[in-house]
Amino acid sequence: MSLKNLSFNNPIYVLAPLAGFTDLPFRSVVKKFGADLTVSEMLSSNALAHGSKKTLHMLEKSSLEDPYSVQISGSDIDIVRQAVEILNEHDGIDILDLNCGCPVPKVVGHGSGSSLLNNLPLMSDIIRTMKETSNKELTSVKIRLGFEEKNHVEIAKVVEGSGADFLAVHGRTRVGKFKAAVDYDAIREIKAAVSIPVIANGDIDSYEKAKWVLEHTGADGVMIGRGAVGSPWIFHQLRTGKEHIDAALKHEIIMEHFDKMIEFYGDFGVPMFRKHTHTYSKGYKGASVLRNEVNNINDINEYRETIDSFFKNNEMAT
Repeated sequence: MSLKNLSFNNPIYVLAPLAGFTDLPFRSVVKKFGADLTVSEMLSSNALAHGSKKTLHMLEKSSLEDPYSVQISGSDIDIVRQAVEILNEHDGIDILDLNCGCPVPKVVGHGSGSSLLNNLPLMSDIIRTMKETSNKELTSVKIRLGFEEKNHVEIAKVVEGSGADFLAVHGRTRVGKFKAAVDYDAIREIKAAVSIPVIANGDIDSYEKAKWVLEHTGADGVMIGRGAVGSPWIFHQLRTGKEHIDAALKHEIIMEHFDKMIEFYGDFGVPMFRKHTHTYSKGYKGASVLRNEVNNINDINEYRETIDSFFKNNEMAT
């Protein structure tokens, strides 16, 4: 089971979908510098089925994103089918992914996301519907270890039995949200229980941690979300096996990200890049001065010159 540009023969490195962060500019940067697979921000099957322009805009991908996965959420089989039929009309999507892990109340309240872990027969029917309706090469599922209690092996076996080609596992229950300790042993148990590829996810925030998780779980890859925000070069480290990233490469990646934001969002890219500037500058000498400065800049060229100069000339605080 593989796409022409995705093989599980070696561990794969995946950028997790992260609302408000993993937009096209960020994904293209991560892809350019080492990620094997990028995933769209989570899209509501309801919004897709109703032709939401904003949601359809979020489908846009960079030419670098090959392969490309689109993640949807949903709890109504007919609506999910309609959403998949709409996605079938869009070329350049290789994988459809079902979100069964999102813990956000708004999503869970609609019966979507991790709420599906409470209704495995429905989850199974939705996966089967996606698989049968989709004209994309692969179908994948993102899960957690359970809703309140862990029943991770049962969930994973249902995912496999419903026809999914691979799954990603966030090593917490829904109740654990993003704070509880990640149970990497449970991910290892899932890997031992199913024959489809398993990707480990949850608190993978450094090159060393990613290597350890792969070794400990035996997973077929790692999915990194929050650990890549402010450090998208983690994928370059994994791809090259280099533990240390020099300042010049960081500078290049940051500037590439800014330029992609302006290309995609126009003038609006400036205020949107402020949150990224704040995370990129963490640990640098003079970071707080820079943050105050950029909060008052709206001009694209002035903003670019300011951050270009900062990341070229400042060092990490020791």
